[in-house]
Amino acid sequence: MNKLNVVILLLCLTFSVQQLSAQSETLDKIIAIVGDKIILRSEIDAAFDDYRRENPSIPDSFKCQLMEQTLLQKVLIEQAALDSVIVSDEEIEGALENRIRYFISMYGTEEKLEEMAGKTVYQLKDDYRPMFRDKLIADRMQNQVMSNIKITPQEVKAFYEKIPKDSLPFYPSMVEVGHIVFKPNVNKEVEEYAIQQLRDLRKEIVTGRATFELMAMTKSEDPGSKDNGGELGVMGRDELDPEFAAAAFKLQNGEMSDVVKSSYGFHIIQMVNRQGEKAKLRHILIKPLITSDVIKITLEKADSVRAQLISGTLKFSEAINKYHSDDATKYTGGMFSDPQTGGSLIPIESLEPSVAILINDMKPGEFSKPYEYKDEKSGDRLVRIVYLKNRTEPHKANLKEDYSKIQQAAFAEKQTSFLLKWLDSRIPTFYIKIDEEFNDCPNIAKWNNNTTKK
Repeated sequence: MNKLNVVILLLCLTFSVQQLSAQSETLDKIIAIVGDKIILRSEIDAAFDDYRRENPSIPDSFKCQLMEQTLLQKVLIEQAALDSVIVSDEEIEGALENRIRYFISMYGTEEKLEEMAGKTVYQLKDDYRPMFRDKLIADRMQNQVMSNIKITPQEVKAFYEKIPKDSLPFYPSMVEVGHIVFKPNVNKEVEEYAIQQLRDLRKEIVTGRATFELMAMTKSEDPGSKDNGGELGVMGRDELDPEFAAAAFKLQNGEMSDVVKSSYGFHIIQMVNRQGEKAKLRHILIKPLITSDVIKITLEKADSVRAQLISGTLKFSEAINKYHSDDATKYTGGMFSDPQTGGSLIPIESLEPSVAILINDMKPGEFSKPYEYKDEKSGDRLVRIVYLKNRTEPHKANLKEDYSKIQQAAFAEKQTSFLLKWLDSRIPTFYIKIDEEFNDCPNIAKWNNNTTKK
């Protein structure tokens, strides 16, 4: 699009806004154009309001930073169009599903979300879809721009050495901690009792004496879905237990399964609505009763494993492969990870209180005695052995103990520097026009003084 066409587009859109202003007291305004993309004042205001809700002390000048971020996104989208960088409809829908699921978890149910938003989930998706499409395209273009950036140990060292010594961060004591989780095995009679409970519930539903939702709310042992009538939301096959998914995706809309066994216990499943390889599902979960006798047997088994670990006849990694039953740490070799950085070194205060207390008197390389604990999410009674791999003392940042953190910071700086250089080379190739209300922003001049044809 040449400069003349862009100016005509700007005039037409401005005229449209002026026409609408006669009909509404709520005004919007085009405050920038990048190529054939526009930025509305409402975009910046909405983003600013979101940030201010999290941090009321954010000054009005933060809008300048938001404008720069939005301009960068538009440039990346324009470049993506030139480089044929695209995202699929499936990726956009997946991102939308994750965001909607997050909102539902915040408000408790889909109905409450719709009530708060004043819109249905489908309308919310329609509203968010363009925004998610732009974000995914911009992110992919940015990743492509920076895909070949690497950082060497020499660069990490140089980055560290240029930090003034009195500015080095101080790190508290950190630990590397893992655990081996043992799931108690119940006997056949206990399993049969759970199965019969579900068969009785299913009969109540089939005969019309009770609804699926009521039985889920009163009988299900899944704390995450029972209050919502057993509803799991829209889920893909890969998000579900394999045996649960296999049974669920055989069902037709409205159909209910027989009793299904999964790693979580026993279920009856209802297909609410099939959407290709995703489905909206309900379920009722009954877990076989874990008795004190079963826990005692599991503790004895874990104690035997601990003896092998201490003697060196069994390695921690081997024990994880053979016995470990915790989904949250199965991909990290049984080790906990920092929720903020994803790294293996964790501030002690970020650990579960019971683990933090337990490792207080342990030395690196030691294994705790096995003990029973209750999983916070599932409510299951489990047994575990805690492993303290490493402990650091409180210290100022240094290359020996904190190399991975310093490397991350150095790499982030290199990426930012590269992206800014790339941006400086691309700005002159696009038509960019920014409203004069942003003239006081310190870094806007490099964007606004451009009338080059695209």
